[in-house]
This record gives sequence, C-alpha cells and structure tokens, in this order.
Amino acid sequence: MPSRPWAELNGVTRLNANGITTLAVNQPSQGKREVLSGAFFWLTAFYFIYCARPGDLIAAVSVIPLAKVSGGLAALTLLFSIGRTSRGIRDLPKEAFYLLFLIILLFVSALLSPVWKGGAFAMALDFSKVFIGWTLTFLLVTTVRRFRRIVFIQAASVAVVSCVALVKGHSVPRLADVIHGSLYSNPNDMGFAIVLSIPFSLAFLLSARSFVRKGAWAIGIVAMLAALVLTASRAGFIDLVIAGTVLLREFGAKGKRPYLIAGAVFLCLALLLVVGKDLTLRFNGIVKGGNSSEQDSAHASYEERRLLMIKSFDAIVHYPILGIGAGNFQIYSGVWKDVHASYLQIAVEGGIPVLIFYLLFFFRGFANLRAIGRMQNLDNETVLFFGALKSSLIGFMVGACFAPEAYQFFPYFAVCYTSVLLAMAKERDPARAPAPRLLTSPLCYPARSY
Repeated sequence: MPSRPWAELNGVTRLNANGITTLAVNQPSQGKREVLSGAFFWLTAFYFIYCARPGDLIAAVSVIPLAKVSGGLAALTLLFSIGRTSRGIRDLPKEAFYLLFLIILLFVSALLSPVWKGGAFAMALDFSKVFIGWTLTFLLVTTVRRFRRIVFIQAASVAVVSCVALVKGHSVPRLADVIHGSLYSNPNDMGFAIVLSIPFSLAFLLSARSFVRKGAWAIGIVAMLAALVLTASRAGFIDLVIAGTVLLREFGAKGKRPYLIAGAVFLCLALLLVVGKDLTLRFNGIVKGGNSSEQDSAHASYEERRLLMIKSFDAIVHYPILGIGAGNFQIYSGVWKDVHASYLQIAVEGGIPVLIFYLLFFFRGFANLRAIGRMQNLDNETVLFFGALKSSLIGFMVGACFAPEAYQFFPYFAVCYTSVLLAMAKERDPARAPAPRLLTSPLCYPARSY
C-alpha cells in the first residue's frame, strides 16, 4: 500500500479490536481555516471600533454607525462560527455563563424598571455586545499570534487615543470631552481605559525585538501616563498606583528588571511635578476646600459622590431583586450623575443577583490566573501576559470601588484574556489535550509504518 495518502492526512494509524485500521486526524481542513480567518477579521474589527473609536476621532467617518455595524457583524460571525471552531460552545468556561446570566437579568430588570423601561432596555442591549465579543474571542483566539493581535489592538488604540487627546486637549481642563461622544470623553472613563491598557503596552515593549518598536511602545506609555495625570481622575490614579505596584512586582522584582522600578518612579514623579497640579488639588479637595476655586470644586464633587452612594443604598433597599434598570440611576439620583462605585452601580441598576454574577465573573478571572501560575515551564510571552493581566485585574477590582465602570468593556476583555490564555496553555500540554478523532478505514490488515 502506498504511503502518500496517509501522509497527506497527517494522522496516525492504529488497529482497533475488530481488526479495522483507524486514522487519528488532528489537522483542520483548509476550508475551515478560511472560514475562521474571515470570522477573526470581523472580531478584530469589533475590537478596533470599540477601542480606537475611529468615528469619534475622524469627522468624516462619524456619519457611519460603526459601532452598530460592527456589533451586528460580530453577532452574525458568532452565529456562523458555531460548530466550525476547535473550541465549541460546550467548552465555554463558567465565567462566560456568569456574564450571560448577568445580561439576561439586566434585560429582565429593564422590562420591569420602575424608572424608565425604554432607556434601560437600550442600555442593556448595547451592553450585551460584550458577550458576543467575549464568546467570539474565546472561540476564535486559539493561537498566540491571534492573542497578541487582539491585545495589541486594545493597547495600541488606547495609546493612539491618548496621543490625540494630548495634542487636541492639552489646554482643556481634565481633557474633558476632547474625544467627543465616546467613552474617552469622560475623564474618569478615559483614566480607567488607560490604566487597564498600560500593562499590556509594557508587555509588548519588553517582548519587542527591534529598537523602533520598543521606542514606539515607550512613547505610547509616556503619552498614556501623561493623559491619565491630565484627566485628574482620582479613581484612575488610585487604580494606577495599585496596578502599577503589581506590575512592577511582576515585571521588575520577579522579572529581575530593577531598571523598570526606578524608571517608573522617576517618570511618575516627573509627570506629577509638570502636569499634576489639577490632580493634586482634587486629592486635597477630599479633605477640605477653601484654598482655591479648583479645590472647592473638588471638595464639592467629593461630597456629592458621598451623597450619591447613600442614595444608591436607599435604592438597593427599595429594589433589591431587579434594581431600577441599567443606566437609570442618573434619573433616580435627581442630579443626573452616576454613583462612583462600580459595585454599587451594578447592584442599584441590576439588583443584588446581578451583583453576585458580576463578582463571580471577575473572581473567575483570578481563578484562571491561579491555574496558569501553577503550570510549569511557561514560555516567556505567557509569563509577560500573565503579569499584565494580574496587574490589570487587581487594579480594576480596587479602582472599581471609586468609579462607575460597570458597563465599560475593557475589564470584561481582561477576564476573557485570562480564559483564552489558560485554554491555550492547556491545549499546549499534551497530557491535557483532547483525544484525537478517529476515522475508520475499511482495511482488514494490521496498520504499518510508512
């Protein structure tokens, strides 16, 4: 028997109990690879439009509803990708279902909202796109190359947006509404997006081989830090301190790169001295006002946020099961402001069951990281992204106590990255790899090696 057919199938022959030769096939077909490449293209488009916001940066593109188009195409891609990927729906981890249940409860809450049903339903519908992107990412990102590309889109997009904000709004207080109409228009939202992306940028800097790429990432990190300080976001800065400490411990101390610690401390102190006046005044405003109009404004903001937290507890007591509907606390508060704590925000608008799923979802991210950390012989790239994700998630969980970021996609992306990284690590481990599929061949003689 000629050997060529078996070589083309790239499998291993074996003899079963009935004397029938079988072939273990591990390679996907060319057609499947082509389908997955197209699906992955639309996934990257979804990430690019959400993270880079081209419609908000380029006026000529703003007339096209890019967010709706990308969301619709991502939904179609998910529909047509089911059953064609190496990972299936049954392989989705627990956190995917926690997120799904969270979104379903938000829709139920919207339909029964005592404040504004239509607004809450629209908010829940817009937020539900995160589940589509999350599921697609887990199903399609099966290689390190694809993983790097997705994370690159987020990190590079935030770096570019930060550069644009510095150029367009260097004289605008707190960079407020410099990138009009997007999540970057709010200083606190922009600060959070920056802090959650800096760890990935540093991972790319350390893994880059050319000086040009290292220089580009270094410029991007400096721009992001400068933009963060200029937003004067107290929650964003607290988030930076927490995430930065974890990041320097992972990359600097454990990674034996002491120059990172010295460089980071010097850079942050320099930025605070040069452009940190507003941030310093806002922190001073927590304690007292009266020294300046800016400090008075910061103190008034602090007092207002304290009252909003009290108001949110009142709403949770009255509507503990389904809340008042996504995005409705601004109306309920009477001052059109969000409560500045993500945990209270999700609890008051979705109810206590939604808060439980919210916490379970993010705790699963840490469980994934613990599982990765126990694995032996991890490659350098996995170690870098492990440290970046650990920094990002710890920073978010602490910073979420001081900012309304329950519906921002970046934290959910971070948990998805942990799920994908763990899945890839398991798939690279032969002991944990799934058994190959067997194809029966009508041959009645023992298998031979060719």
